Amino acid sequence: MSNLRVKATDKRTEDAPRRDYHQELTDSLLKLMEEGKVPWERPFDPSKSAGPQAPMNPTTGKAYRGVNTIVLGINPLSFLTEDPRWMTYKQAINEGWQVQKGAKSATVFYYKILEVEDTKANGDEVQKRIPMLKAFSVFHASQIDGIPPYFPADVKDVPWRRPEAVQTILDNSQAVLRIGGPRAYYSPSTDHIQLPEDGSFVSPEAWSAVAMHELGHWTGHKDRLNRDLAGGRMSHSYAREELRAELASFFIGSELGIPVNVPNHASYLQSWIQALKEDKREIFRASSDAQKISDFCLSFHQQWKASKEKQAKATDELGAETAPEVKARAEQNAIVAKEAKEIEEAIAVSGIDFAEVLAEGATPASKKRR
Repeated sequence: MSNLRVKATDKRTEDAPRRDYHQELTDSLLKLMEEGKVPWERPFDPSKSAGPQAPMNPTTGKAYRGVNTIVLGINPLSFLTEDPRWMTYKQAINEGWQVQKGAKSATVFYYKILEVEDTKANGDEVQKRIPMLKAFSVFHASQIDGIPPYFPADVKDVPWRRPEAVQTILDNSQAVLRIGGPRAYYSPSTDHIQLPEDGSFVSPEAWSAVAMHELGHWTGHKDRLNRDLAGGRMSHSYAREELRAELASFFIGSELGIPVNVPNHASYLQSWIQALKEDKREIFRASSDAQKISDFCLSFHQQWKASKEKQAKATDELGAETAPEVKARAEQNAIVAKEAKEIEEAIAVSGIDFAEVLAEGATPASKKRR
């Protein structure tokens, strides 16, 4: 059994309350779901411009991703305005803007690498790194004085937001698409997507949302993103997969500027509620997987892909990572993920409350086994 010792970098007082961000976000989503609402569903207003629905940071030019897309997407300010801009207090100040007094912030998340010392059975000491969830506050543009007005991009500047974008993605994906019947589904056994006749949908937007939902399932094939698609309709794995496909449809729709409400979502709500109640970290895992699904699907739109590559090149020219550094970071992230799993397994066996260890700066090896 390894002895784990943590180098605590965050100094806190012993009586400082520890916030459980996983539980807080999960509870907020569950509250909406139990009221019969899909938190990330947005009403569609065709009169709006082609501007992105996905939240972004105007000081960095980058979009918020993964679970942060949900966190900011369900914030009332996202529904009340057409402005997707969010930033930290410091970023606003650095631009010469001022957050309004009394403005309530939204909490977004990122992972910080924590250093962990591990003593192996043979006495050798090694240093490992484990990702820890951290949070910070951001404010919406409507809460900031001095910020310039927001002007959405014209559709000619974002051609992937044209009505035919979904069809373009489907065509380029080369997914086998069959039309007919009363149901929309993806069949893992035959690797095909089944959609009802176009006339069965209440609008072209509804067709787009369902098509992207099923394409999300399609990415789970073992030759693509390789997810567990084996469960039946009442299984836990089925609920998990449906949540990922739904979130991916939301992420894709936000990027393409189309509605994201999939018909008959009420039939999914109970399975999602069950999945979130059983695991407070599930929404974070599901969001991460959904972001991968979204990126995979959107990459079939060549103009979207070219835009992202151009943006990445511009970032590199500003001093970001070079291609070899990106490769090295990806390799390091893979190592960290593997080590994190090993550490979680060791902690599970020992019965140690790792969150308590991190908060108090204690040494897990010195804790008594429970």
